Amino acid sequence: MLDFINPYYLQIGSFILINILLAVSVYVPLSSGQLSLGSAGFMGIGAYTSALLTINFDLPIFIGVLAGACLAGILGIIIGIPSLRLTGVYLAIATLGLGEVIRVIFVNWESLTRGSIGLTGVPQIGRELLNLVRGFGFEPSMIGLKNNQFVFLMVFVLLFLIVLATIWFVVRQQNSRVGRSFSSIQMDEKAAESMGIDITYFKVLSFAQGAFLAGLAGALFAHVMGYISPSDFSYHRAVEILIFTVFGGSEVIIGSVFGAVFLTLMPELLRFVSEYRYIIYGIMLVILMAVRPQGILDIHLLGRFKGIKRSKGGVR
Repeated sequence: MLDFINPYYLQIGSFILINILLAVSVYVPLSSGQLSLGSAGFMGIGAYTSALLTINFDLPIFIGVLAGACLAGILGIIIGIPSLRLTGVYLAIATLGLGEVIRVIFVNWESLTRGSIGLTGVPQIGRELLNLVRGFGFEPSMIGLKNNQFVFLMVFVLLFLIVLATIWFVVRQQNSRVGRSFSSIQMDEKAAESMGIDITYFKVLSFAQGAFLAGLAGALFAHVMGYISPSDFSYHRAVEILIFTVFGGSEVIIGSVFGAVFLTLMPELLRFVSEYRYIIYGIMLVILMAVRPQGILDIHLLGRFKGIKRSKGGVR
């Protein structure tokens, strides 16, 4: 019964959801005109903070995750204030350098992080949830599930709810005074300032929000995998996170979601040509940047879809 609940597919789904959080962590600063490549570094801060707190102090996972995300957000504020003088590619280079500095600290602080070996024995969310429900007398076999099926299913459901809440928050914020301030700063910073918008406050706010989401994704990643190392938060990871948003479309949040889903699935779908799948992957990105530099989805394309739906509704 319920053999179709495949742990492999559920794990891929969990990675997709974590990557959606990371893509949104780039999208939020971009919505205020800031290109940040520090998501991998903030992700590492969240992951190591949560892992160390739960391993060394036996804190509950949810406290570790929250602490990791908050510490990444605080670091985002600390870094965001001096970074206000930088824009465009200069900000991208500075934040990329920050990510590499954080990774090097993880490698060299061996007494705390165990260096390149990484941290093992990180408490896993799925196993903790299984132990929790067993405390109430529930067993997965009662609903026809094996233990590993239940573990991966609960992890997927939890991540799905977190991603859903995150997207809801970002969409609601976009339709608020804060979101309109972000858009004004992105379009013309000087004009926005002349209209009385506090540029410093809103740019730091968007930067901190992006850092918080990256830290949250990193903490969740640590407790899903059960093992982390500095290589998980390298330069390549930072570029990959940026590509999620750029590929899907940086103008709308659905573009970040689409980019994370598509680009996470592509390596899996191309396993039948495993020797060439990264070449194909790269060619696709080059073609896209040449044909649609704004990404797959943008405001105009979504507007066309809405127009088609309205016209169909009118015919009916």
